[in-house]
Amino acid sequence: MEPGFRRTTFGRIAAALGCLCGAIGLFTGTTNSPFILSPHGWGNGGVLLLLLAVFVVLDGAVSFEKSRALPKL
Repeated sequence: MEPGFRRTTFGRIAAALGCLCGAIGLFTGTTNSPFILSPHGWGNGGVLLLLLAVFVVLDGAVSFEKSRALPKL
């Protein structure tokens, strides 16, 4: 398994959950029925998850590129 693979997988899962939170927030906002959180709560949670996903995916990509730049022994 190459370096950064787990972080990239975690980042992709976080991005999917962030999009799901945003979709739930959009749905609760259009139907005007609060589902556990208000639409703003779902939107804020989705934005935070997507921000986390971006940083984790970038960290995984940097880790992968650093491992490729090392000389093979």
